[in-house]
Amino acid sequence: MGKQLTLAAAGILLLVGVSAAAAQDVIIQPEHDTVIREYVKKKPVASLSLPGVELNIGTALPETVELYEVPDVQYRYVVIDGRTVLVDPGTRKIVKVYD
Repeated sequence: MGKQLTLAAAGILLLVGVSAAAAQDVIIQPEHDTVIREYVKKKPVASLSLPGVELNIGTALPETVELYEVPDVQYRYVVIDGRTVLVDPGTRKIVKVYD
Protein backbone atom coordinates (compact mmCIF):
# COMPACT_ATOMS: atom_id res chain seq x y z
CA MET A 1 0.00 0.00 0.00
CA GLY A 2 2.81 2.43 0.92
CA LYS A 3 4.66 1.64 -2.30
CA GLN A 4 1.53 2.35 -4.35
CA LEU A 5 1.06 5.71 -2.65
CA THR A 6 4.69 6.58 -3.29
CA LEU A 7 4.35 5.66 -6.96
CA ALA A 8 1.11 7.64 -7.25
CA ALA A 9 2.74 10.68 -5.64
CA ALA A 10 5.75 10.38 -7.95
CA GLY A 11 3.43 10.17 -10.95
CA ILE A 12 1.55 13.29 -9.90
CA LEU A 13 4.79 15.22 -9.38
CA LEU A 14 5.99 14.11 -12.80
CA LEU A 15 2.77 15.33 -14.44
CA VAL A 16 2.91 18.64 -12.61
CA GLY A 17 6.54 19.07 -13.69
CA VAL A 18 5.73 18.25 -17.30
CA SER A 19 2.79 20.69 -17.28
CA ALA A 20 4.94 23.45 -15.81
CA ALA A 21 7.69 22.78 -18.33
CA ALA A 22 5.20 22.82 -21.20
CA ALA A 23 3.85 26.19 -20.04
CA GLN A 24 7.37 27.61 -19.89
CA ASP A 25 8.26 26.36 -23.37
CA VAL A 26 6.37 29.22 -25.02
CA ILE A 27 8.88 31.34 -26.88
CA ILE A 28 7.80 34.75 -28.06
CA GLN A 29 9.74 35.66 -31.19
CA PRO A 30 11.55 39.01 -30.85
CA GLU A 31 9.53 40.58 -33.66
CA HIS A 32 6.25 39.53 -32.00
CA ASP A 33 7.51 40.74 -28.64
CA THR A 34 8.18 44.17 -30.17
CA VAL A 35 4.73 44.23 -31.81
CA ILE A 36 3.08 43.28 -28.51
CA ARG A 37 4.95 45.91 -26.46
CA GLU A 38 4.21 48.69 -28.97
CA TYR A 39 0.55 47.72 -29.34
CA VAL A 40 -0.02 47.59 -25.57
CA LYS A 41 1.49 51.09 -25.23
CA LYS A 42 -0.81 52.41 -27.97
CA LYS A 43 -3.92 50.62 -26.68
CA PRO A 44 -3.76 50.76 -22.87
CA VAL A 45 -6.48 48.99 -20.93
CA ALA A 46 -7.55 49.39 -17.32
CA SER A 47 -5.55 47.43 -14.78
CA LEU A 48 -7.43 44.71 -12.91
CA SER A 49 -6.90 43.44 -9.42
CA LEU A 50 -7.24 39.68 -8.96
CA PRO A 51 -6.70 38.83 -5.30
CA GLY A 52 -5.39 35.32 -4.83
CA VAL A 53 -4.19 34.95 -8.44
CA GLU A 54 -0.43 34.80 -8.79
CA LEU A 55 1.08 36.20 -11.96
CA ASN A 56 3.17 33.19 -12.85
CA ILE A 57 3.71 31.50 -16.19
CA GLY A 58 1.22 28.67 -16.42
CA THR A 59 -1.39 30.22 -14.11
CA ALA A 60 -4.87 30.04 -15.65
CA LEU A 61 -6.93 33.20 -15.48
CA PRO A 62 -10.65 33.04 -14.62
CA GLU A 63 -13.19 33.14 -17.45
CA THR A 64 -14.44 36.47 -16.08
CA VAL A 65 -11.20 38.20 -17.10
CA GLU A 66 -11.55 39.92 -20.47
CA LEU A 67 -8.60 39.28 -22.78
CA TYR A 68 -7.63 41.83 -25.43
CA GLU A 69 -6.42 41.00 -28.92
CA VAL A 70 -3.11 42.00 -30.44
CA PRO A 71 -3.47 41.96 -34.24
CA ASP A 72 -1.51 39.20 -35.99
CA VAL A 73 -0.42 37.60 -32.70
CA GLN A 74 -1.94 34.37 -31.40
CA TYR A 75 -1.90 35.50 -27.76
CA ARG A 76 -4.10 37.99 -25.93
CA TYR A 77 -3.22 40.44 -23.20
CA VAL A 78 -4.64 41.92 -20.03
CA VAL A 79 -3.19 44.26 -17.40
CA ILE A 80 -3.24 42.93 -13.85
CA ASP A 81 -1.86 44.93 -10.93
CA GLY A 82 -0.16 47.27 -13.39
CA ARG A 83 1.66 44.46 -15.21
CA THR A 84 0.89 43.40 -18.77
CA VAL A 85 0.19 39.68 -18.97
CA LEU A 86 0.26 37.68 -22.20
CA VAL A 87 -2.27 34.83 -22.23
CA ASP A 88 -2.98 31.82 -24.43
CA PRO A 89 -6.68 32.37 -25.26
CA GLY A 90 -7.37 28.65 -25.67
CA THR A 91 -6.17 27.61 -22.22
CA ARG A 92 -6.31 31.06 -20.56
CA LYS A 93 -2.86 30.33 -19.14
CA ILE A 94 -0.28 33.04 -18.70
CA VAL A 95 2.62 32.64 -21.12
CA LYS A 96 4.55 35.84 -20.30
CA VAL A 97 4.48 38.61 -17.72
CA TYR A 98 5.92 41.97 -18.73
CA ASP A 99 7.31 44.28 -16.06
